Amino acid sequence: MSVGGQGQEQGEQLTLLDLPTPPPAKGRGARALARDGVQPAAELPVARVCVDLPPAHLDRAFEYVVPAALSDAAQPGTRVKVRFGGQDVDGYLLERIEHAEHDGTLAPLRRVVSPEQVLTPEVHALARAVADRYAGTLADVLRLAIPARHARVEGAAMPAAPTTADDVAGEPEPTGADAPGTASASPDSTSASAAEPADTLDSSAWRPYRGGPAFLQHLGAGGAPRAVLSALPGPAGERWPDAIAQAAAACVAGGRGALVVVPDARDVVRVCAALDAVGIGPWSGGSDDGSAGGYVRLLADDGPAPRYRAFLAALRGQAQVVVGTRAAAFAPVSRLGLVACWDDGDDLHVEPRAPHPHVREVLALRAAQQGAAFLLAAHGRTVEAQALVELGWAHDVAADRAVVRARTPQVRALTSVELAREGAAGAARLPGPAARLIRERLADGPVLVQVPRAGYLPVVACDRCRAVARCGACHGALALGSAQGVPQCEWCGRLATGWRCAECGASSLRSVRVGSDRTAEELGRAFPGVPVRSSGARSAAGVIATVPDTPALVVATTGAEPVCEGGYAGAVLLDAGVGAMSTSLSAGEDAVRRWLAAAALVRSHADGGVVALVGDGAPGPTQALVRWDPAGLASRDLVERRTLALPPVVRVAAVTGTREAVQAVVDRLELPPGGGVLGPVPVTGSSQIGVARRSTRAPAQETLDAEVRVLVRAPLSEGGALVRTLAASLAVRSARREGGTVRVQVDPAEML
Repeated sequence: MSVGGQGQEQGEQLTLLDLPTPPPAKGRGARALARDGVQPAAELPVARVCVDLPPAHLDRAFEYVVPAALSDAAQPGTRVKVRFGGQDVDGYLLERIEHAEHDGTLAPLRRVVSPEQVLTPEVHALARAVADRYAGTLADVLRLAIPARHARVEGAAMPAAPTTADDVAGEPEPTGADAPGTASASPDSTSASAAEPADTLDSSAWRPYRGGPAFLQHLGAGGAPRAVLSALPGPAGERWPDAIAQAAAACVAGGRGALVVVPDARDVVRVCAALDAVGIGPWSGGSDDGSAGGYVRLLADDGPAPRYRAFLAALRGQAQVVVGTRAAAFAPVSRLGLVACWDDGDDLHVEPRAPHPHVREVLALRAAQQGAAFLLAAHGRTVEAQALVELGWAHDVAADRAVVRARTPQVRALTSVELAREGAAGAARLPGPAARLIRERLADGPVLVQVPRAGYLPVVACDRCRAVARCGACHGALALGSAQGVPQCEWCGRLATGWRCAECGASSLRSVRVGSDRTAEELGRAFPGVPVRSSGARSAAGVIATVPDTPALVVATTGAEPVCEGGYAGAVLLDAGVGAMSTSLSAGEDAVRRWLAAAALVRSHADGGVVALVGDGAPGPTQALVRWDPAGLASRDLVERRTLALPPVVRVAAVTGTREAVQAVVDRLELPPGGGVLGPVPVTGSSQIGVARRSTRAPAQETLDAEVRVLVRAPLSEGGALVRTLAASLAVRSARREGGTVRVQVDPAEML
């Protein structure tokens, strides 16, 4: 310890006069740090590796020596094998440096799994940002971002990515007239096509919206506009897939790539068909000149080999457009110019695995990091999307009221007040006005019937006392799969033969909720001679993609509505109160989103399209559907959440698990100013189902094992500090190997 004068920091090393100051320490070279007789690489001998291990306290880069024999293959972004904790584990080589920060000896890289640099610097930065936003680890995010290696696909002969001046590191990417054109353009026409995208590209799907053509023009000129689009139904060529395809075409014409993320495979097919229509065809790996062009599909349903092939095509710069589902948000698109998300309110956009990122937030982070345009499109409007608009981060792109009325069908709300004059018939599940609508519209084409529940009778009750019928073994709800079926438990699957009500002893059952199969059966009897098609995950035919433009009844669960190319002649949305009576914060917007998704498949009012909403839904969502004004509903909900300090106005983290483990994590938190803790409270719902099944455990032990939830919230400006202290507490828990279970979800979809 040195001694200095007043105001001098303790521990500072003083220098003697007239003596040169020693140079700063640069760290020990890998040649001095290597062990086991390994000869290090001559240049950049130290590798920083992200080890693929889940513990939170290991969320950092570890240093290894690069053997001289692996120097050429061990490049940043490659998959490697390293020794960690006495075993060989997978990892990604993040970077190579000259000097190590570690003072001891370094272990060498075991081997390079593949020379393919699957982790690009842009995706690495995005994955790190996503992990930091959701209190997760980089390894967890990289498992979501990079598909599993398929050696046969990787080793197949594929054309190399084109070498241009843009590929040289450090050079700025040209825009406007200096940007390269599409792969199909000739060398003489490349600059012209990139310089005048707005004059040559189709913009028909954007003309009905205020600011739509301007967004497309800005995008084609190499800009990075941000927009939230309230999509409307329309004729072929002017629907939401066409709008997204035209935006991608404008981006490609400007020499940049595009990324489109949709909820499911059916939407992927629709977007790909729209891309074909605007002149962007599927990528083909058979070209010998290495030219880039076309689109690829990136979704798990295609299988490991096609998915990895599409990933490599994007990685190598051979495919300019990537269309896929949730994991495609991390696709390594070359020279990314546009990120687009369809229907951000769909729960399929939320990753079920830790750290549970939402596609909307991932794409927003990516747009900000890489200077890309951002497009959020949907028939409905989430509160989170409305918050982006009101914060000024994105612009609202919507049509005037006259255009909305011209392009949407007529919507009638058949509530109990409207049906009072029908008498007893108005209380039927399919009241007289809805039946008459179906009969009249069947003369002009197919009629869609949307049902919120699948199955036959998903919930049954005692016919005498109306108590919900439950399983005698686990107390799960009973359901009927057919008219002659035996009641079966929805939890444990046991057949309830000889069931009797525990309340009154009766043995007869009545329906409480009617599913799509029972609805199709009833409609078939009510409309004899009319074909009835069922679409749903539990239906015999599964989810139907399209139906012909001929008279028929199409019964579909929410999210499984087939597309009719000419539009449905009418639609009936049953059981409006089922979706709107949820205790979820987003119950209203979710109901409107589902209703609008079905109503958007119906012809316009001018063409005779009529939609009937049957049931007593909440007034706000019902009026939003009738007026076709989801943005107004989202704006009112945002005002209420701002008053009540609820997301997205504040940042919230849900900590769920066993009581002692959750309390230990929360006690270590250093809450930022304005932060607070709500709970713990017992968890109800799916987590309690598992507890109820443990019928052999003592009640006292079941109470101890029951899960609890704590909500930790902070102001939006302190959201980063909240996540950092939460991640630090989880790292301590991991390092100490504390018992119990803990699950953390930042910005959870459900809080109640």
